[in-house]
Amino acid sequence: MAFKPLHDRVVVRRVEEEQKTKGGIIIPDTAKEKPMEGEIIAVGPGGRDEAGKRIPLDVKVGDRVLFGKWSGTEVKIDGTDLLIMKESDIMGIVETTAAARKAA
Repeated sequence: MAFKPLHDRVVVRRVEEEQKTKGGIIIPDTAKEKPMEGEIIAVGPGGRDEAGKRIPLDVKVGDRVLFGKWSGTEVKIDGTDLLIMKESDIMGIVETTAAARKAA
């Protein structure tokens, strides 16, 4: 990808959720909501404070994050649907446990 966000913006690719419920019911595409979880694809260099000093971002490429339902701007880059949002739109980083990494 040849896109680098500016300031405190990040590029996020939505992570697709399961197609079935725990009970085995398949959810059609028209009934599914867009996932609010994604993977950071690119990060900007960070914002600046009043003195002009750069403030680094807390997220990095590869982090799995949760964001608000209406956060970001949807764009299509190189045929991939992505979101560009400010770091402040991200609610948190999803940390996987060692057991979850083994299962994957």
